[in-house]
Amino acid sequence: MVKEKEILTAKEVATYLHLHPLTVHKYAREGKIPAFKIGADWRFHKLYIDQWIKQKVDSNLNGRKQVKVVSEKS
Repeated sequence: MVKEKEILTAKEVATYLHLHPLTVHKYAREGKIPAFKIGADWRFHKLYIDQWIKQKVDSNLNGRKQVKVVSEKS
């Protein structure tokens, strides 16, 4: 059984989120994504990244108006 990594590098987070690594670094610097530094390198705890994603999804869903889809009968 393969254990999933808990601590990720910026490059790994970029791959996970389908972002450019420089965007991940920018978000970390600006506090837009949960991260911490070890020396000059950013690190990311996968659990907090997953929670951050869920929070963003929930926020986006709650911010949209609920639209009822009406289908036409043939």
